[in-house]
Amino acid sequence: MNSHHLLSAASAVFFVSTAAHAEPPKAAVFDFQLANLGAQSPTDADRARLGPLTDLLRQQLQESGRYQIVSTDAVKAEVEKGSDLRKCGGCAEDYARKLKADVAITGEIQKVSNLILNINVYVKNLRADTPEQAYSVDIRGNNDTSFDRGVKYLVKNNMPPTTEAVGPHR
Repeated sequence: MNSHHLLSAASAVFFVSTAAHAEPPKAAVFDFQLANLGAQSPTDADRARLGPLTDLLRQQLQESGRYQIVSTDAVKAEVEKGSDLRKCGGCAEDYARKLKADVAITGEIQKVSNLILNINVYVKNLRADTPEQAYSVDIRGNNDTSFDRGVKYLVKNNMPPTTEAVGPHR
């Protein structure tokens, strides 16, 4: 094998090794919000659950290796002053870009009743011109255990690996 072929082979190994160890995309995971609560007003327990549930989602996504989670603290006050992240015409994407994130992730809890609830997570790839992806899980029971199990199930079984969720860098 001449030195040119040896160099090419070494370059190919280096490239494959580097690609396999590329950093996961940076994701801004915004706090869960309440949506479609029907005739019932949100309770203090409903509101209190949002922070810990968001923390669990961030932890699960980070531990799965899909994303590097970036802090949303720098835009938190601005987000809280604004409207619902699902109805603001792309403001979550703008906030995520301010945070230098590759992906904007929002979530909402739909409470049909105290027995029937939905956890919805929306993932928008900011690097590619692709539609937002929605992931949902139905849970039974308005309690912390049901919500925790729901988020863990959603991340493990419903959300795709990063390569499918984020796609190529453009």
